Formats: sequence, C-alpha cells, structure tokens
Amino acid sequence: MIKKQQLPQKICPVCHRPFSWRKKWENNWEEVKYCSEKCRRNK
Repeated sequence: MIKKQQLPQKICPVCHRPFSWRKKWENNWEEVKYCSEKCRRNK
C-alpha cells in the first residue's frame, strides 16, 4: 500500500490546484488532466 504523502500529484489546468492519484484513475492516470468533472466541463 502507498502512503498518502507518496501519491503522485498533478496540477489542474483550470483551477491550478494540485490533485492526487485516486484508485479510480489507476488504469489511466497518464490521461487524467482535470481534478473534477466541474473543471473538465469548464475548460
């Protein structure tokens, strides 16, 4: 198991906030660009 402090992070291009890796993004983390559906819709 990975500790929370060691999870990969990205910066959302819309809100400019950092967001961390989530289990639901396990298979496509490289393709994830936005932190939420709201940011994805408001590109």
